[in-house]
Amino acid sequence: MENYIVSARKYRPADFKSVVGQSHITTTLQNAINTNQLAQAFLFCGPRGVGKTTCARILAKTINCTNRTNDVEACNECENCLSFNENSAMNIFELDAASNNSVDDIRTLVEQVRIPPQEGKYKVYIIDEVHMLSLSAFNAFLKTLEEPPAYAKFILATTEKHKIIPTILSRCQIFDFHRIENKDIVQHLEYIAKKENVNADIEALHIIAEKSDGGLRDALSMFDQLVSFTNGNLTYSNIIENLNILDYDYYFRFVDYLLKTDLHKTLLLFNEVLEKGFEGSHFINGLSSHFRNLLVSKDPSTIVLMQTSESVKQKYISQAAECSSTFILRALDFANTCAIEYRNASNRRLCVELALLKMANIMNKLKPKASLPRQSIEETQQNTNESKEVEVQKSSTLKSEIIESPEEEPIINKDPEPQTELQEEHESQPTKINLPKTSSFSINANIEETIKADIEERIRLNPPTIPLDWDLFKSKLNEYADAIKDSKPNLFFILTNCEIENSGDNSATITFLNSMQEKEFEVSRHEIVRIIRKATECSSFRFKGKVIQEEIKEKLYRPLEKFNFLAQKQPALVKLRKDFDVELDY
Repeated sequence: MENYIVSARKYRPADFKSVVGQSHITTTLQNAINTNQLAQAFLFCGPRGVGKTTCARILAKTINCTNRTNDVEACNECENCLSFNENSAMNIFELDAASNNSVDDIRTLVEQVRIPPQEGKYKVYIIDEVHMLSLSAFNAFLKTLEEPPAYAKFILATTEKHKIIPTILSRCQIFDFHRIENKDIVQHLEYIAKKENVNADIEALHIIAEKSDGGLRDALSMFDQLVSFTNGNLTYSNIIENLNILDYDYYFRFVDYLLKTDLHKTLLLFNEVLEKGFEGSHFINGLSSHFRNLLVSKDPSTIVLMQTSESVKQKYISQAAECSSTFILRALDFANTCAIEYRNASNRRLCVELALLKMANIMNKLKPKASLPRQSIEETQQNTNESKEVEVQKSSTLKSEIIESPEEEPIINKDPEPQTELQEEHESQPTKINLPKTSSFSINANIEETIKADIEERIRLNPPTIPLDWDLFKSKLNEYADAIKDSKPNLFFILTNCEIENSGDNSATITFLNSMQEKEFEVSRHEIVRIIRKATECSSFRFKGKVIQEEIKEKLYRPLEKFNFLAQKQPALVKLRKDFDVELDY
């Protein structure tokens, strides 16, 4: 029975042209080989499963090939290529730094470097996971890495470049491997599926590529697992069932319900998602990605940012045409906020449901207000014009009557104050006229109501200032202090022990013992002022504060300083010292 080989090993690239998604790396290496400008050390860094070790092996094989092709590829026919393919090359060494990371391991490697190659032109040392080397091992490797023999080449590979010391980085040519794009992974999976006679839907392969997160090795491992699970028939439904992926059709349905502001169906559909075993965080992150795809589908120039199949792209374009950019952006903001708050939420289901309800409410706010028909608008304008004409006629009649009565002259109030916004609103109304009570004619009722409303509005905006009732102020302040006695003991001490005086201008001056008390009081100042204003009805009340300047007492250290200090208070000590002839140390 033939041994089974996983796809990641069976279809591992053997030359530069078969490397997937790293053309910027392979082209540079081929040009360096062709022009004979190879560096003494290379550093291949990037995520897992993107071809770092594979490219290192291809580079080692190609530079030792004695009969390279015109495309700068290994011939696979010479003695060096054959020995490499059989894993018996004597001039290529691979070292796993994860298990060989001590100084002794590096010293052994340095001693081997001194021996020239027995076969081929170069001795190549491939050190995988080089960031696992200890600091002392790195230091032991420095000199050899900087000035190796001409026949020695070092290829270091790592997934964590930031853990490598700068002195090593400065001695290497650094090549950054990118995550492989989904379209490249899908093409490679299609090639393997044809080779293995596996029926695979293109949408199923896109799901595998998306789940692999840019790592080809992960994609091939999932491919092998799914082929075994589905018995060689990869369909979209089989893939999402085995990989525990929420079907994108759910997200399309969610957006349809949100656009229709159908709250009930939205909540029921979310309940269906939970019953299938999906976490709320998984759902809300998928919904955020869905809104992101809708946003990039709004413009043809950004559709390339979506890494999905063509059929799914058409669905996104169709639904994006029904959504406004404002709706998508607001919904995306709600989804992002929910994803952030989800981890700390005590009721996580409610957190997601609240975000969905907010999204559904977006459309209510975006709906335009109902407009009147054209005929009703014309009638309204006509009625307005007629009412204006009637007011003008009444005003002119009123003026003529005032002019014709010689006995009683109207007194027109001229407000000396500047015109306010309230007055500007009533500019279109008739002039306000105060007439004597003995006037024989009546004033328009609308004018009287307007004058009354104007006076009430002025009183409301500028209420008369009520003086501070000091006894009531002290009573309310004591009540507040008793209420915070347990919750804010420091503030309670300040209110009950600091001196509070009546400043006489609707304000109170509180004297703090130190600056710390002032800072403590400032935290609650606005709250206290609001309570006092409401209790005393003194809208202009305010607090003033001052701090007692503490005297800085000089500390006494030497015996002479202490004696002088005491002698100032008790002069008899000077005579006592003189009588006993006491000498102080200093």
